[in-house]
Amino acid sequence: MLNFIYYPVSFILWVWHKAFGYLFGEASGITWALAVIFLVFTLRAILYKPFVGQVRSMRKMQEFQPEIAKLRKKYANDRQKQAEEMQKLQKEHGVNPVAGCLPVLVQVPVFIGLFHVLREFGPVLPNGAPRTENYFFDAKGVESFNDASFFGAKLGAWIVNPKPPLDVLGTTVAHQLIPMIPLMIMAGIFTHITARHSVARQTAAQGENPQTAIMNKLMLYVFPIGVVVGAPFLPLAVLLYWVSNNLWTLGQQYVVYRRIDAEESTKREQAATTRQALAPRPGQKPVRPEPAVEEPTAKRPGAKPVARKPTTPSKPTAASTNGASNGTTPAATPTAAAGGDGSVANGDGSVPNGATSANSTAGDSAKSPRSGGVTRSPARRPRKRR
Repeated sequence: MLNFIYYPVSFILWVWHKAFGYLFGEASGITWALAVIFLVFTLRAILYKPFVGQVRSMRKMQEFQPEIAKLRKKYANDRQKQAEEMQKLQKEHGVNPVAGCLPVLVQVPVFIGLFHVLREFGPVLPNGAPRTENYFFDAKGVESFNDASFFGAKLGAWIVNPKPPLDVLGTTVAHQLIPMIPLMIMAGIFTHITARHSVARQTAAQGENPQTAIMNKLMLYVFPIGVVVGAPFLPLAVLLYWVSNNLWTLGQQYVVYRRIDAEESTKREQAATTRQALAPRPGQKPVRPEPAVEEPTAKRPGAKPVARKPTTPSKPTAASTNGASNGTTPAATPTAAAGGDGSVANGDGSVPNGATSANSTAGDSAKSPRSGGVTRSPARRPRKRR
């Protein structure tokens, strides 16, 4: 039924058994113990990236924990709406709770697969016939496992076994207790240390949560005691699996948490350096960025002409202004009859020094580049009523 779990587990165990068999012999208890330990290390190495994703997900959830508390308070009477808002919040922050549970979810079937494969190493089938294979192991591999002893104990036997199976395997309860008692104590201690290390990473808000507090007590005390009490009901190889799994977890947590802490510290330092670089110095006026000036683009052949705003007319000169204020027009100013050059003449036809023709000045000011040089008279200003 669960062959898709049993075959991969037995294959990894078979590979490591062959590798260490060249060093210590295929029937050596050390070979089989190392094969079980490195089976654990192989599976945990495969799950390394999901574990890192789990830690990052937990960190992000700690950051927006106040927002989660607000949603729970706001939708306390509407569980469906609360769940929808929580999903939206997790999606905005890029948090996937399922990914955080992936390492644990994968380890459970591996544990079940290893337990089943080890039990199937028994020399006799339930019908009394001799066992000839165990998934990837042939009859020679089964015989090698049953003949191997680890400090006088058999890796496939457990203490609560009835006496006939122990006799068949060639061991006793006393021989099983010699390696199992230290491993039981180590398994309980390592389980407690691993749980304490995880609880220490929690925030104060998480610790105040009643459900989290209950779960922390279970992890710190109930689970380690359960491992010690349940060890006699497990094969010795499964106990080796449990101890090596906790050892890997401790080392992995130390490496991953240290790496993530260093990354977050670097990000905070970079953010602080950027703020200091952008902040104005004491007493310095902040400089605002000037808007970008668009450069005029060259006209393309066949492009539609762009209409431009008309230019503002030039201001009238002082002469034209004085003339308008006196109520006279430039046309009324006498001009030289003979010369026709627009100069103001005296009685003898001479032009006074420093005097200019009002007609000439007004005419020049009235010229515009768009009129083609044609002289126009300035507009008459209305008189002020007294």
